[in-house]
Amino acid sequence: MRTLKSVCIGLATAGLLSFSALSTAQSDEAASLDQLLQMVKEAKVGESAEQREREAQFKKQRANQAALLKQAEQSKASEEARSERLEEKAKELEEIIKQKRALREERLGSLNELFGHMTSTAGDLRSNIEASLVSSQYPGRDEFLNELIEKMNSETKLPTTGELEELWASLLQEIVESGKVVKFNAVVADPAGNQSERTVVRVGNYNLMSDGKYLEYNNKSGSLSELARQPAYNNAAALQSATDGFTKTGIDPTGPAGGQLLKALINTPTLMERWKQGEFVGMYLITPLFFIGLLIALWRFIVLSGINGKVNKQLKSKSANPNNPLGRVLKVAEDNPGIDTESLELKLEEAVLKEKPAIESMLSTLKIISMVAPLLGLLGTVTGMIIVFQAITIYGAGDPKAMAGGISSALVTTVMGLIVAIPTVLLHTFLSGKAKRITHILEEQSAGIIARKAES
Repeated sequence: MRTLKSVCIGLATAGLLSFSALSTAQSDEAASLDQLLQMVKEAKVGESAEQREREAQFKKQRANQAALLKQAEQSKASEEARSERLEEKAKELEEIIKQKRALREERLGSLNELFGHMTSTAGDLRSNIEASLVSSQYPGRDEFLNELIEKMNSETKLPTTGELEELWASLLQEIVESGKVVKFNAVVADPAGNQSERTVVRVGNYNLMSDGKYLEYNNKSGSLSELARQPAYNNAAALQSATDGFTKTGIDPTGPAGGQLLKALINTPTLMERWKQGEFVGMYLITPLFFIGLLIALWRFIVLSGINGKVNKQLKSKSANPNNPLGRVLKVAEDNPGIDTESLELKLEEAVLKEKPAIESMLSTLKIISMVAPLLGLLGTVTGMIIVFQAITIYGAGDPKAMAGGISSALVTTVMGLIVAIPTVLLHTFLSGKAKRITHILEEQSAGIIARKAES
């Protein structure tokens, strides 16, 4: 009996916990089983009332949804009917437009071809004006052309006679201004970016000059700026100061096409820049070798010229002077008057051989320089080409100018090597001839002494 009572209490407690709102209003514990039963009945009644209220709300909402669905279906049917009417109206309008276009084409007649040519002419003129140097003096000329082209491409607008006459005037203006040398004031920027108003000279459609310097026109921003590098021949100042007559001035014949020739000329590296392109091999190996070769050649030329002068003087003298190679050879014969012919010949040959190293000194070094210089140039070219091909491997060969610039720089060392080798070979040949002439005189004189000794 006590166990059954415990079970009933547990079930009742679980039921009370499921209805938290009701259990909060009641006391936490029932005083008796009757009170617990009464609490359960009240909770059941409250739950049934709440469910009935929810069911009523659901039925009400379902009725409202049915009404909304019916309203939506009616609206859909109405819109579909309206869509059909609009489609029919659109077909009628398309037919009217087609008829109007046919009527327009019929009335325009040959004007269609005229407008086509005018549109093409206006487009070409706009392209020319955008890149023209005349626009630096007369900016904003392309705005009218933009409006005219837009109007001629429209199906609802036609150009007026005045607009066609203005197009013709723009063409004449471009032609006339392209043949003038005029001055005008404009804002010019120097390479540092500082802007100032200057007097600008425009040579037709070829070049712009100011303060003795060539200018560049940026057609996108309409600004003028000095070229970062000026051409070597520059007579712009004389042209700007001239008032009449003819003035010799260099102009770019490719000016109307963008001035590519002038840009290429000013971007040509100078001699110093070419030398720097030789990098390590050219700057620190070939160049010092060249100066070393020149110093050796100059030194040997002075020495051999002095020896040659002394030898020539010795040829005219009857007594041996030991201050020159020939005198020292003759001195050997004078110091040995009673010696036999064979011994004298050996002593004279020995004397001549002693003089040869001093006469031919450093000539072999000069010859080595003439041989090594082109090899160093080839070394620099090969290493430069390796760098170029490595760059092609990384960045690709999409820019031929970059490739050509790299190959050109690589070939600079070959040119430097040849520049060193060619004069060095000529100097070596010239100095070797002078040395051989002196040696030939020594051998000739020693042979004459032996011949005279043999006759006596």
